Amino acid sequence: MTTGIHLQSIYTDHDPGPGHPESPSRYTAITQALTASGLLPRLTPIPGRHAEIPEIQLCHPRHYIELVRDEVAAGLDTLSTGDTQISDKSYAVATHAVGSVLDAVDLVMTGQLQRAFCAVRPPGHHARPSQGMGFCLFNNIAIGARHAQKKHGAAKVLIVDWDVHHGNGTQDIFYDDATVLFASTHQSPWYPFTGRADETGAGKGQGTTLNFPLPAGSGMKEIRPIFQDRLLPAIARFQPDLIMISAGFDSRINDPLGQFHLTDDDFAHLTRLLQQAAAEHCQGRLISILEGGYSLPGLATAVTAHVTAMLE
Repeated sequence: MTTGIHLQSIYTDHDPGPGHPESPSRYTAITQALTASGLLPRLTPIPGRHAEIPEIQLCHPRHYIELVRDEVAAGLDTLSTGDTQISDKSYAVATHAVGSVLDAVDLVMTGQLQRAFCAVRPPGHHARPSQGMGFCLFNNIAIGARHAQKKHGAAKVLIVDWDVHHGNGTQDIFYDDATVLFASTHQSPWYPFTGRADETGAGKGQGTTLNFPLPAGSGMKEIRPIFQDRLLPAIARFQPDLIMISAGFDSRINDPLGQFHLTDDDFAHLTRLLQQAAAEHCQGRLISILEGGYSLPGLATAVTAHVTAMLE
């Protein structure tokens, strides 16, 4: 089982400002932890690249992409569409995050890799088609799913989001689309205050959005049966050609921006469940993309547990 890893120092160039939780230190903490773990020699590096505008247009209209580019170039510190802080290199970093996810998709869909973890930032799952939101500029995972469909003929893609915050942007992009199954466990009520259980899709996409809102203090006791009894049967019915994870580690215990109680062992267990589903339904194809996680020590150990499980 060949597992790829995307780590590049360009991700330290996006700086939302002093004291911001989505800081360049997140990338540094992950890199140091994976280096210290001894896992890197067992992983295949994915160099990554900048995405082109037509590729980002798979999920975002050109006027929004150009707005992000122009507002970054103008030196603004907050994107005008919402609450996303930016700095002078944010557009370059965000396009690199997208392009690197696309490279991971290419490698997995062509069988050169079985699995991949992309430690990209800024995160993406709050980015709506024409709106940056949360800490997100472009929806990395959604563009990756569309790329798998357009370039590689993937008929169906599953996106599982275990970030403590609901991936409202991903939901919006695929809400009326029967070819992408979006499933989310998240704290509720909590930012961005979406993701009710009755948000299940619309039109042809009715039933392909699965939201599992949970109260503060939830952990594996609540999430395990959701995966075992609800999600895995839904995956078997859906029969995806690719499984993607919005891997937010702010659902870990003691994260400053969440109130869930998942542990490192829990993330490893959830990873194994999705790997087994990938083995059963899509020839093992699995791609994990970093979203949240704001306790630096917690992020470091949770990612290490996640990647260790991916190597099994």
